[in-house]
Amino acid sequence: MIICVSPSGLPSIGAPKCLFGIWLKPWAKCRAWLFAGAIGVAAFPAVAQTQSEEPAGGEVRKNERQLPAVTVTAAAYDDVTEPYPGGQVARGGRLGLLGNNGVMDTPFSVTSYTSQRMEDQQAVTLAEVLKSDPSTRFTGQIGGVTDSFYIRGFPINEGNLSEVAFDGVYGVSPNYHLFTEYLDRVEVLKGPAALLYGMSPNSGVGGVVNVVPKRSLVSDLTRFTLDYASDSQVGGAVDLSRRFGEAREFGIRFNGLHRQGPTPLDNQKSRAEVGALSLDYRGERLRTSLDLIEQYQWVDAPTRPFLMAPGIQVPSAPDGRRNVTQPWAWWKSNDVSTLLRAEYDVSDKLTLFVNAGGTRTDVARFSEQTPTILNAAGDTSALPQNWKFQVNRSSFDTGLRAKFDTGSVKHAVALQANLYNDRIANARNSGTTVLSNIYAPIASPEQVVSAPQNVPKVSASTLSSVALADTLSAWEDRVQLTLGVRHQEVKSDNFNTTSGAKSSSYDKTAVTPLAGLVVKPWDNVSFYANYVEGLSKGDIAPATASNAGQVFSPYKTKQQEVGVKFDSGRILATLAAFRVTKPSGQLNGTVFAIDSEQRNQGLELALSGEAYRGIRLIGGVTLLDAELTKTNSAATQGNRPVGVPTVMANLGAEWDLPWVAGMTLTGAVNFTGKEYVNQANTQSVPGWTTFDLGARYKTKLYGKSTTIRAGVMNAFNRKYWSGVASFSTISLGAPRTVFASASVDF
Repeated sequence: MIICVSPSGLPSIGAPKCLFGIWLKPWAKCRAWLFAGAIGVAAFPAVAQTQSEEPAGGEVRKNERQLPAVTVTAAAYDDVTEPYPGGQVARGGRLGLLGNNGVMDTPFSVTSYTSQRMEDQQAVTLAEVLKSDPSTRFTGQIGGVTDSFYIRGFPINEGNLSEVAFDGVYGVSPNYHLFTEYLDRVEVLKGPAALLYGMSPNSGVGGVVNVVPKRSLVSDLTRFTLDYASDSQVGGAVDLSRRFGEAREFGIRFNGLHRQGPTPLDNQKSRAEVGALSLDYRGERLRTSLDLIEQYQWVDAPTRPFLMAPGIQVPSAPDGRRNVTQPWAWWKSNDVSTLLRAEYDVSDKLTLFVNAGGTRTDVARFSEQTPTILNAAGDTSALPQNWKFQVNRSSFDTGLRAKFDTGSVKHAVALQANLYNDRIANARNSGTTVLSNIYAPIASPEQVVSAPQNVPKVSASTLSSVALADTLSAWEDRVQLTLGVRHQEVKSDNFNTTSGAKSSSYDKTAVTPLAGLVVKPWDNVSFYANYVEGLSKGDIAPATASNAGQVFSPYKTKQQEVGVKFDSGRILATLAAFRVTKPSGQLNGTVFAIDSEQRNQGLELALSGEAYRGIRLIGGVTLLDAELTKTNSAATQGNRPVGVPTVMANLGAEWDLPWVAGMTLTGAVNFTGKEYVNQANTQSVPGWTTFDLGARYKTKLYGKSTTIRAGVMNAFNRKYWSGVASFSTISLGAPRTVFASASVDF
């Protein structure tokens, strides 16, 4: 199963030495034992191998040969994470401090996308997974260097600190992109969640994206996937799963990927290698897991978002293939992530847990900094810079979960203490300005700009907290009340890159509560309500203010939400009404004060499931009424915030053709309303609609279960601007892109 073909003539600065296989990078410390572990898994005989991977909840797919049941010490997954009919979403997910919980018992709007959904969608990174969520919009650019989003109209994952939780823990996920090969679920919790997960590392408050890694399955799996994307991106992936031991208590899962070639964008080529190893032990009382991920990316001519010069209208979007980045520009990154988890059942009523992990990210890039569109003709100006980044993050938490009764009321108590650290170091050398045009990019002579010799520390942060929550339930769990509080301490230092001395410091504390109520008058209907707060690091008054240097407490974002959930047994739907208010600081005259505010309120409908046998639906609609309720300028007071549309809607459908066994047709429509680029609301991008089409066919070739998939994104090649980030940059929408893949289970 280990295939390795050495390429020739490929650029190699710490690059892998084989075209496809397990090798990642020669200097990577964890590469050798990842490779050895993968060989061991591939060589070990299957104990009870099926012809296809078991879905996340253990359900057997159609037309799959069933083998005798194998007793495992502990279930591979909790019941609440089993896939809902249709297999696209799970019945529940993780809620940080509260642990796993079913959708109908959760006082929040939550959607958990399954690995089956990601595979059938042919999603490459997290951005493609969340494009079908009606409350979430991707604000980066295809061919760019990060997965950033808006959730309920607030930015998430912008900047150089990932705000994606990995198995419920911040500080572990790869920093800029997450590839789907090692993801079992992607869970989206809408709204602030400081009590559940702690303060987000980059102060995001719109929601939480939590990814759950693939772990060993009950049934053994050996799968190889070959994929293609236009123009000539070709990749290969391997997925191996085994369980060992007398009671099959030991598990190992390995996912490896190599993909490279030209993309649909002009002058762009990309290359990615991923190795993800998951080890676990499931004993009678003890459960442990160790996740190790290394991923490497190289992009030639990486895209960047655009800034708009003031006083001009946003020009019409060019063809999505146009790429103003110079052909000689490039971007490289390497992430190494580790997470160790352990749970021990002291008794049936008491469980202790501990998690420890972290990530190291190294980035080097030589490309234009954010280009500025200068006029209606689409002329641009950008400054090439040679950057080096180092981002180090670590996380540790421990606590307990206990259950007990007081009379007829049941309690589920969770206590947690956590510690998160990050450190950012970077430096750059600049070249000379290059001019281009969004409609007819201009190739400039290649510049020679040396890389920085030193990479000084620019910032460091420590987030620590203690949290306590209790879920009280009565009347056979038909009424559930969750109350909790978290005490958060935020320490942050910025450094002078020349002297190394601190340029500013921040040390503040805050308390964030949670109150959530679930009422289930019928088995298939849940009414819920919540009040929850989010935290963002407070400002330090700037030098231009009369109160320069004053440190403000963390901003508290407040959400009130009510909703209803309906489970027909085939369709799962959530309807929510919410209001979120987020304060911020501004300079008023000579005094800097916390007296500005943004308020987002709206209605949100999400649904998924199998509407009729062989017909599956997923999607929803979000209506947003967003306003700058407090500003210090008459030109912005009452305006709409940057990047927040009034309407977001998605609808995806799958149809199993009744007259062709194994054949499924797929389609999706995605709509986003008009978005403003600046707070004055004088610049905007129009709304856009795109269509995706596809098909897949499941069959057996030479006795091996095989799935062939094909699809086209933006089928009608719509030209559009997509995504306005919080710092008023706009991104070009992706052009028509063709995908194809074939997976074989051995």
